Amino acid sequence: MEDSKIVELYWCRDQQAIQETAGKYGSFLARISQNILRSSRDAEECVNDTYLRAWNSIPPTRPKALQSWLGCIIRNLSLDRWKQRQTDKRGGGPEVLLGELADCVPTFQDPESVLEDQDLAQALSKFLKKLSHENRLIFLQRYWYGESIASIAAGLGCREGKVKSALFRSRKALRVYLEKEEISL
Repeated sequence: MEDSKIVELYWCRDQQAIQETAGKYGSFLARISQNILRSSRDAEECVNDTYLRAWNSIPPTRPKALQSWLGCIIRNLSLDRWKQRQTDKRGGGPEVLLGELADCVPTFQDPESVLEDQDLAQALSKFLKKLSHENRLIFLQRYWYGESIASIAAGLGCREGKVKSALFRSRKALRVYLEKEEISL
């Protein structure tokens, strides 16, 4: 079923919308959550929470790109769940991904930084558009979808070293780009 028809089902408050969403995007959502949480039980709960959040948000929201919109929801829910689980322990989850980007992407802590966050988002979008298709794919799979380097390499049919090198070069280029855009690190 087309996304516009699924959204229309939500607008009509038809419960079939959740079944259609699950059928079309369930595995996509589970993969994102599983990559972040490394727990199929927690990932399943986040997927179900995503369906609930979609149900409660449509209407009034009418997402133009349903897959991306759902991807944002599941990613945020999964990161929130991961933060809840992390008390004193540190593992190989999102902090590793965020640590890789720490040298080139600033972190804003205060409420006044909303405008800076928007500037950063725009700069990241422009930067990603300048990358080659393959490097953009590698970057997004690693830092948006949380895919492992081995998984990315297997999907592209290349060696892990190539993926690591592409990520290193992309992070280095991102740092230079953000400095040129005068976004403080």
